[in-house]
Order: sequence, then C-alpha cells, then structure tokens
Amino acid sequence: MQFSFIGALGEILAGSGFAAMADDPRSLIMILISFVLLYLGIGKKFEPLLLIPIAFGMLLANFPITGMLNAPTATSSPGMLWVFYQGVEHAIYPSIIFLGIGAMTDFGPLIARPSSLLLGAAAQLGIFAAFLLALALGFPGAVAAAIGIIGGADGPTAILVASRLARDYLPAIAIAAYSYMALIPMIQPPLMRLLTTKEEREVKMEQLRPVSKTEKIVFPIAVATVVILLIPDTAPLIGMLMLGNLLRECGVTERLSDTAQNALCNIVTIFLGLSVGCKAVASTFLTWDTIKIIILGLIAFMFSTIGGLIFGKIMCKLTGGKVNPLIGSAGVSAVPMAARVSQVEGQKANPANFLLMHAMGPNVAGVIGSAVAAGFMLKVFGV
Repeated sequence: MQFSFIGALGEILAGSGFAAMADDPRSLIMILISFVLLYLGIGKKFEPLLLIPIAFGMLLANFPITGMLNAPTATSSPGMLWVFYQGVEHAIYPSIIFLGIGAMTDFGPLIARPSSLLLGAAAQLGIFAAFLLALALGFPGAVAAAIGIIGGADGPTAILVASRLARDYLPAIAIAAYSYMALIPMIQPPLMRLLTTKEEREVKMEQLRPVSKTEKIVFPIAVATVVILLIPDTAPLIGMLMLGNLLRECGVTERLSDTAQNALCNIVTIFLGLSVGCKAVASTFLTWDTIKIIILGLIAFMFSTIGGLIFGKIMCKLTGGKVNPLIGSAGVSAVPMAARVSQVEGQKANPANFLLMHAMGPNVAGVIGSAVAAGFMLKVFGV
C-alpha cells in the first residue's frame, strides 16, 4: 500500500507543471516578471486596471501544460485564453474601449478652441520619431510602426496596431505603453520646465467660450464622417470613439452612455488585459528586442511631449502671449492625466493659473490624432 501511494505520488509529480517547467526554465523567469508587474499594479498603482489583468494573463500563459493557449482542432476544444485573444485578433476589445472613452470624454474644450487640434497633432511627433529609430535599429517596417504608436500614449490604439502588425511584440508594446502612461507625472514635468521659460509658464489664459448642445452633437458625427472617409483604416477606433461621444451628448441615450462608460468598458478591460498578457511567453518576450521596445517607448513619450511643447511655444508667440505653452504637453492622448500635469505645472508657476480645461482641448485632440496616426500606419504597412 505504501509503495503504491509513493508510486502514484511520483506519477502526479512527473505529470505536473513543476516537472514540465524543468524542460524550459525560462517560463519561471516569465512567472517572476508577472509577479513584478503585479507588484507595480497593486503596490505602486501603475495603471492597475489594465496592468493587473495583463500580469495575471502572463502568469497563466507561462504555467506549462495547461492547454489554455491551445487552438481548436478537429478533436479538441480551444483553450480559454485562445478564445479570449480572438477579441484582440479581430480588433474588438480596443474598439469597445474606445466606445467607453468616447462616452467619458467632453469634446467641448476642443470645439471651443479648434486650434487645439494642432497641438494634438504636434504631440504625435513621438510616434514618427520612434518609428524612424526602430527602423534604424533594424526592426521591419510593420514592427517599427507598431512600436512608434507607443508615442501616442494611447494603450488601446497601441494594442490594436500591434495585433495587426507585430503580434509577437504585442505584450512588450502594451506593457511599455501602459507603464509610461502611468509615469507621465514623472516624465513630463522635467521636459516642461526645460523647454519653457518661467514667463511662459505663468501665462493666464482667458476662459473658453460656451459650447452649445448642437455643436456637441454635430461634432462626433462630422469627425467620424470626415476622418473615416479620409483614412478608412481609422474606422474601428474613430467610429467607436465618436459613437460613444454621441451617446453621451445627444441627451436621449443616458442608459447606453452609462453602460459604455462603466460596465461594458470594465468587462472588456479584463478580457483585453488577459489577452495581451497571454501572449507574453518566454520565446517572444525574453529577447533583446523587448529591451529595445521599452527604451523606444520612453523616447516616443519624450518626443511627443517635446512636440506639443514646441508647438505650444509657437502658438504663444503667434497669439501675443495668450496661449500657455504648457497645454501643448497635454497633446498626448493620456486622458485626463496629461491635462492634469499641465494644470499642476501651471499652478506651480502662477497659483492663479487654471489650465485644466484649456489643456483638455489638446488632450482629447491627441486621442483623435493617435487614432489617425494608427490608421495611417495600418494603411501603409497593413496586409
């Protein structure tokens, strides 16, 4: 009886994940990395709503012989994580996240000051700077395009482009994008103080004009029509973004707007995070390319901030000192965090400064700008 018990125990251990892990010890490294990411999400609160599901998806994906990543065959059902990933594969999750973002976003500041679009466009400089640097480092054009989108400071957009153009690099790109978004309050202020003078940071801006209900209703319809006809590849992101905003502003779909902002967006965020994390396996993640992507992501964020600030300084000069250049840094599409950073830095220079609503114009323009840049990259490099 004792011998049979020991034998059975031996068979269980031999067929366990512990034994299988010995065949590829790199999976243990990936599990440890997932623990670090969980700590950053929980302990340091770095974009926890997505970083925690991503880290847990990475943890599940690197447990051996679970079958959760298995594709369906004639004799077996697909693994759970394989099923979840189809939402990324077919651009469903990022598009639904954009529906929620649209329902949460007030485009009023952008409508009141249309010149904010130029600041949002200038803040996409990091996308093209990182794209060119990635090409110089030897990445293929499609992969370089996906890496460059990190500079848009827009996680769902980065995930969508990476899923289309650089699937093997999806986890590294997504983790870089969301990690640097969480670090915006650390990355941007030194650049803001370096590139602007104290006098420029002290500039007080006049109150924005009131925006009518009609303008807010027409805006998403007009933007969707013009942008999608111009660049059809933007349809999944721009279409859902503007639908969400229309649900918010039209005044007759409060229940749908509330669902898009809360329940639907939260549910899809869980599936999106798990799907991204499940692609972070040792064979594709533990490479020098991952380190390069992390570095290029930081460079992209810095250049995007610099682009917005420089154009903000130009607008300050052209308007005779009526535009505070600090709002240019909000042109990255991390809503509303980047706008809050502009507000904080403005008040440090002048306690009477209230830049938040002014900064929200470039901020929401950056969401549109990053989606347009993504559509352009998909048009050029997509199959």
